[in-house]
This record gives sequence, structure tokens and C-alpha cells, in this order.
Amino acid sequence: MNARILPYVLILPVTLFLCLFFIYPFVLVSQQAFGSSEGGWSLDNFREVVDYWKFPISLKNTLLLAAAVVPIQLALALLMATMVSKMEKGRDMVLYIWTIPLGISDLAAGIIWLAIFEQSGFLNSMLNGMGVIDKPVNFLTYQNPWIVFVAIALAEIWRATAIMLVILVAGIGLIPKEYYEAADVFGASKWKQFTRITFPMLRPSLQTALVLRVILAFEIFAVVAALGGTLFPVLMGETYAYQFDLLNSGAAAAMALIILAISIGFTLIILRILRVPKGASI
Repeated sequence: MNARILPYVLILPVTLFLCLFFIYPFVLVSQQAFGSSEGGWSLDNFREVVDYWKFPISLKNTLLLAAAVVPIQLALALLMATMVSKMEKGRDMVLYIWTIPLGISDLAAGIIWLAIFEQSGFLNSMLNGMGVIDKPVNFLTYQNPWIVFVAIALAEIWRATAIMLVILVAGIGLIPKEYYEAADVFGASKWKQFTRITFPMLRPSLQTALVLRVILAFEIFAVVAALGGTLFPVLMGETYAYQFDLLNSGAAAAMALIILAISIGFTLIILRILRVPKGASI
């Protein structure tokens, strides 16, 4: 085969996949979002979505949840990845155990944590056994919004930290060991080795992990539905309500594009903050 044609042949499957499962659906959603009942283009769907009283609440909840969960997950993933990379025995077993939540769906993770926080759940049983409470407490109610928030955040941290962990472990594995050996020779502490070697060289992996995790944070739905229901509205939950409860495809498409725009905005911010110099390599 001609060497000039070969690269285009190799990327053809990926190109077809993106066109079929991303570009084509995106065009359809955009047509629904910007369309109107009278024909032509209109911003009526966006006005309807933004003017709805639940929109600012769901936007605030989504941003607060992302702001609370993603930094904790990043810190935990960095700590766990560093620990795994230093282990000589049992590394694969520990990494396997820590990544078990990756095989659990969002809804299943929400149900697991619901079994902890509900009235007949583990938390009530433990507190009752310790004598802290006399009767079961209903934690997940409108009277305890902060407990609902904490339960959702804990479920998300438990479920999705492994996504960042796998990426960071792979990134640490690409850092040459000679850098650490040289640092030991010059008497650098473990903290200095982390801040001067590990963290700077993890920038490409950190970019990937943070972008992926932030995008998924704005798409959170099943965990919230299981633990909070309508008590904790989020953007993706409102998108589902527009599409399947209110049967308003135009508003649902507009909400989806808003979520996409927010995700792209935060992705550009992350890429700017953690930008890697052109031509830099490990």
C-alpha cells in the first residue's frame, strides 16, 4: 500500500466511529435545541430552560458537587498511585482491589450507598448498636440537605476515584527511575521528589484524568437519582425530566448543549492551567 495513503486508512475506522456516534447525534441534538414549533431557528428552548426555577438550583448543585468531589478524588488518586508505584510485592493485588468500583455501574453504586444511609441501613444499625441513637433516623430527607449532599459525594468519590488512579499509575510508570536515583544521591526528601519530579512529569496524565473526571462530574445522574431523587436536582437529572417526564425534546436538547458548553469551558481551563510545553517529553 502507498505510504501516503496508509495513515488515512488507519484513522478511517476512528473517523467513521466519531461521525456515526458523535457528530451525527450532535447535529440532531443541535437541530432540536435551536429549532422551533413554527420552523426556522430560535432560542426559545434555551430561554425556557434558563428561566425555569430549578435551573439555577441544579446548576449550583452540579458545580458544588464537582468542586467538592474532583479535588478530593485527585488527592486520593495521587496518594494511592504513589503508594502503588512504591510497592514491590502485592502491587497488582492492591491495584486490582482499588479498581473494583470501576466495574460497578453508577446506579448500582448509588444503591449500595443507599443501603448504608437508609433507615434500615448499616449506618443506623451501627449508631443504634453504639447507643448513639434510640431509633432509626431518616438521613436522606429534605430536612437534611447537607447529609444528602455528603452521601452523594461519598458515593461518587468511592465509585470514580479509580478512573483517575489508573491513569496516574500509568503516568508514574513512564517516569524514568534515574531521576529518583539522582534525587536520592543529592539528598532530596520524598516530598521534594514528589513536587519536583513526580508532579511536573505527571502533567499530561493529570490533564487526561482531570478532563475526563470533570466531564463525568457534570454528567452525574444515576447516583443522585438513587440517593437524592428530586431532593438534589442536577443538570443531567433535569435533562432526563425534560425528555421523559415532560416529553419536551427541545428543552432536553438545549439542556444537553448547556452541559456540553460547561464541560468544554472547564476542559479549556484545565488544559490552560496544566499546559505542557510544546515538544516536551519524558
